[in-house]
Amino acid sequence: RWQKVLYERQPFPDNYVDQRFLEELRKNVHARRYRYWAVVFQSGAVVQQLCSVCIFVVTWWYMDAGMLSPQGLFGAALVSSLLGYVLFDAVDGGAGRRDSGRTRWADLKSTLVFAAFTYGFSPVLKTLTESISTDTIYAMSSLMLLGHLIFFDYGANAAIVSSTLSLNMAIFASVCLASRLPRSLHAFVMVTFAMQIFALWPMLQKKLKAQTPRCYVGVTVLFALVALAGLATVSSVGAVLFTSLLLAISCLCPYCLIRLQLLKDNIHGPWDEAEIKEDLSRFLM
Repeated sequence: RWQKVLYERQPFPDNYVDQRFLEELRKNVHARRYRYWAVVFQSGAVVQQLCSVCIFVVTWWYMDAGMLSPQGLFGAALVSSLLGYVLFDAVDGGAGRRDSGRTRWADLKSTLVFAAFTYGFSPVLKTLTESISTDTIYAMSSLMLLGHLIFFDYGANAAIVSSTLSLNMAIFASVCLASRLPRSLHAFVMVTFAMQIFALWPMLQKKLKAQTPRCYVGVTVLFALVALAGLATVSSVGAVLFTSLLLAISCLCPYCLIRLQLLKDNIHGPWDEAEIKEDLSRFLM
């Protein structure tokens, strides 16, 4: 009788297998079953980040065109930051702050230091890229914002995820775009707004997603409508294309994932690499 061993001589060729070989066949052992609305909910992180980039670009366009004053943008960003700060603590009753041990006075000092340094270096930011052509600045900013979207932490455990790299690319793009604004005050307000929308806003939305899923869905929908409304004032064609992109990401892509998941056919069996499950620590003594 044939045995599945190589250390004994048997009257069979080396590649011989009998009928029992396929008895250990298993299919889709580790396959995950997704639910459509759960995938749609998780796609909200991608939608929000796309809308953040859209709102940032539209805001820069309004400031560059002289249709939005830096004082107005700074006031609106300050009010929204205060509301977000209060909401950040109210969502979990201040549990996150108590666990981290960070005080409100420490937050205020960090904010004042950042604002002071940014305002002090705003003339440098304004003249930093004077020797670079405007077309190159736009190309660099587009590539940096695209890289920001690629490396952003959407909650997936992957090697490509890098929150630090993603934030640095977004800030670099904001500095490049701010250098093309009329005055140093415009550059200061633009970089400050970039820090709020690319660094502080994702922290709030992650907490909303973990603590209050329904509120997170409502904020995502409202944020998308604001981005679409702002883009529609600049380009109607761009608003239609951006709407199609958001619908494809939030509705069509989850449907395709569910359908393709049914076609998965991973096989497992005795031909897989051997896994040593016995505790071999005694041999290391």
